[in-house]
Amino acid sequence: MDDAQLEHLFRDLESDRVERKASISDGEKIRQTICAFANDLPNHRKPGVLFIGANDDGSCSHLPITDVLLRTLADMRSDGNITPFPAMTVSKRTICGCELATIVVEPSDAPPVRYHGRVWVRIGPRRATATLEEERRLAEKRRSKDLPFDIRPVASASLADLDLEFFEHTYMPAALPPEVVDRNQRPVEQQLSSMRLITVDPEPVPTVLGLLAIGKSPRDHLPGAYIQFLRLDGSDLTEPIKDQKEIEGPIGELIEHLDDTMRAHISTALEITSEIRDVRRPDYPIIALQQLTRNAILHRTYEGTNAPVRITWFRDRIEIQSPGGGFGQVTQENFGEDGITDYRNPHLAEAMKDLGYVQRFGMGIPTSRFELEKNQNPPPEFQVRSSNVLAVLRPRS
Repeated sequence: MDDAQLEHLFRDLESDRVERKASISDGEKIRQTICAFANDLPNHRKPGVLFIGANDDGSCSHLPITDVLLRTLADMRSDGNITPFPAMTVSKRTICGCELATIVVEPSDAPPVRYHGRVWVRIGPRRATATLEEERRLAEKRRSKDLPFDIRPVASASLADLDLEFFEHTYMPAALPPEVVDRNQRPVEQQLSSMRLITVDPEPVPTVLGLLAIGKSPRDHLPGAYIQFLRLDGSDLTEPIKDQKEIEGPIGELIEHLDDTMRAHISTALEITSEIRDVRRPDYPIIALQQLTRNAILHRTYEGTNAPVRITWFRDRIEIQSPGGGFGQVTQENFGEDGITDYRNPHLAEAMKDLGYVQRFGMGIPTSRFELEKNQNPPPEFQVRSSNVLAVLRPRS
């Protein structure tokens, strides 16, 4: 938005597309407002704006707008509290002689957007959690949008392909606060559609996310939705095979099985030190392996390919290959740089965080580097191509 548009909104004290905050001391309310603007319940189809540094009456609070403050606001987009990630920009502006931080929030293409599992909406001066009817209205807005691939319908699947018991007893309690689950008396189809696991059509079908998160057998409809694990007794693909697995299933089952497989192949050496106790060190730290393999599962493309994530464990290295190259702002040149993140599958990211397999977005590569260094392994190596990303780990010497 240009300065003239922002000034017009700033002067309009009655607009429900505007909120003003004197400071960032109440980050909770700022995030609630971002969530509400992203949901756009009144269907303005225009962005909402938060002016940080202004009082409710439009007067200037003279808040110093520093780089640290702007970074703090920008981090609210992808810190994992608001899901799926809102489309928003943060900038420093001078409007009506007042220096402000502005957060411009675009309406979401895939509502409802949640903050800590709660759907926040705004109509006029009211900002509150959405009623069940308001959530239904938000879900209805997805019908005509050009949706991300991970919430597109899978026409070959039906509700019978989803594990509804797992959804009710595990997935929903993990994704939503207890009080929301307790008051949720909607039919199961409305519950599934509100969480993007099925479409909102009169005859709904599972989405890609629905099959990946709670599908009984995702690979039946998404042929590449599995992991090919290969352990070789040597340094190239011609060496004898020690172990080979095709790991499949819904995302939680797939990750747990993969973790067990990797733990079984880690070797631990005993180091005799001058200290009283001995030190046992693995050839690869499990946390680094988990971070990079989960990154491969999360950021891979499931569209236009039947290729799996491939993990090839050689004697002198581990190769993790993920279908799909860089995405969005992540390019071959900036891949792996701190703070450079984007999400090909934003709703799958939300599901993995809800289920506890992602603790904080954007920390997979930094965490793996830290764990490898702590274990005295070389740093990870990355090769980014247009069709795939390859991560290479080497054992501690």
